[in-house]
Amino acid sequence: MAGRYAKDAMAGPVHYEIYIRKTPPASWSLSMATEDRKTAIETAEDLLRDGQACAVRVTKETLDPDTMEFASVNVLTRGAPEMKQKVKVREERVGPSCRGVQDLYTPHARDLISRVLEDWLTRQGATTFELLHRPDLAERLEASGVELQHAIQKVAVPESQATGQPVHDLVRHYLKLSEQAIERVLQAGRRNQFPGLAERSIADVAHRLSGSADRAFIMGGVVAGALKGVKGARARLDRLMDLCDRAPADGPPRALVFVPVEQVLCELFGSRASLAQIVGPALDQGSSLAAVVRMVAPREINALIARDARLAVLVPPVEGGPARLGERLAAGDFPLLSASLARMVVRELMSPRRLRPNDPQGEIDILRALAVALTATAGRLLTLEEVQTAFSERSKSLVTADFVAAYVRGCPTALKEAERLARLCENVTGGANKRAAARWLDACVTSLRFETEMRAMSQAPGQKLIALSALQRAVGNAALSDRDRDAIVEALGVVGGSIEADARLTVQIVRAPVPATQKLAALLRLAAAETGPTGPVAERARAEAIRLFRSPEVRTALGAAPDAVQALRPLMKAVGLAA
Repeated sequence: MAGRYAKDAMAGPVHYEIYIRKTPPASWSLSMATEDRKTAIETAEDLLRDGQACAVRVTKETLDPDTMEFASVNVLTRGAPEMKQKVKVREERVGPSCRGVQDLYTPHARDLISRVLEDWLTRQGATTFELLHRPDLAERLEASGVELQHAIQKVAVPESQATGQPVHDLVRHYLKLSEQAIERVLQAGRRNQFPGLAERSIADVAHRLSGSADRAFIMGGVVAGALKGVKGARARLDRLMDLCDRAPADGPPRALVFVPVEQVLCELFGSRASLAQIVGPALDQGSSLAAVVRMVAPREINALIARDARLAVLVPPVEGGPARLGERLAAGDFPLLSASLARMVVRELMSPRRLRPNDPQGEIDILRALAVALTATAGRLLTLEEVQTAFSERSKSLVTADFVAAYVRGCPTALKEAERLARLCENVTGGANKRAAARWLDACVTSLRFETEMRAMSQAPGQKLIALSALQRAVGNAALSDRDRDAIVEALGVVGGSIEADARLTVQIVRAPVPATQKLAALLRLAAAETGPTGPVAERARAEAIRLFRSPEVRTALGAAPDAVQALRPLMKAVGLAA
């Protein structure tokens, strides 16, 4: 787990991780990660030489851009050899995980079957639930031979390593168990235990099965059989919604239909390929997640869109089968599916996959929309803590060097770059991520390039100062730590002071051939940081305003225009010149 977080924190596709063992029997633990090979090797040797570890290891981690997974290669291993411990059989669980045919129908077992038979199920266009209830699929799997054997080996080998049980015993057990499960489904098909829906309604079937001992298995076969021949995830979703529409109105017969339908839906949405077909294959990862949230919580999202029309552009519409499903989810018909989809969204947010790979600005936009949407549903689908944790993890990827470089690429000026970085500061969450974003912004506004460009820009000095003032306000709204905020605001103020000194703006205002009230208004707006940044500009403007107030001519002019003085009073209070 620590290694995964270290990988996520690295900026580039290649980095190096240092692992240590403090004692020979101890397991390896991550000490640090760096992008510099020399630093990694030198640090590892220092840890070994100083006695902080009895053994060290350096690995090179290379990111595969297609799978977004890291491949590890050992670069250095030093110190005491690793002591291999004999695997002990866990006493609390004797025997295989699945002992009988019924165990294959549990959610955990179905999830495992989905993983080990993923390729075969994808080719068949079916889910694990259908495999366990459709005779034609069971017969096809039995005839495949090699597919089934490979799947059993994928289950038996890891279980043997975890429990110490012999691999061959587990293989024989699971082979026999699979034969029994296949025979059960085939026998049910031969005996016509799964009624067809061509001549009778699913409501009638549910009422007839109510109270039967095998009602769950038989209804599962009926629902799976209704999907036979239906191609495409979206069409299959429509068929399942049709079954729900024709189900009994209430009571156990209704639950008898809705339970297997929900199990198929959970497996259908658990596949990335099926999910893409349902919400829209043209959507990127971020828009797909937004569509799922809208489907799960249509009422909350529609209320948000009514208040902020910009969300309608970011959150794709949900129509057809997904909309029908959304209505049922909102009514509370499929609580397990709602929870499963919410967890899927959180899991994807915490993964290293980019939401919009070729559009960093769009990634921040869709992430903000998702944050608003999930926060609105907090309490019903997820806790607020889970939402915050997910976005804090996602924010780690927004402050890496590669993302920031892509995000500011194309900015024509340093000012535009600073404005984008201020927006980044506002949209990341988590203390560490806020600090990292603040460091990027601080490096930008304190650079020589930023000051040089600002002073050399062809814009009028007043416009430059207004831009700096707006940037200071953006920093103030970004919820940074006091230290980071003050440092950036001060740096912007210093640049503003240089621009004002070059143009001698306050002096020009004082000497301008305009009424005294206009001069005071201009100076007070600068002093109140409305038309210029805080710092030297505001201080000079305030000093000039005080001098004007003390001038007899100005006092006389102000006395003759009480309405103008009243209009200036809010600004005077803002800069501390009036009670």
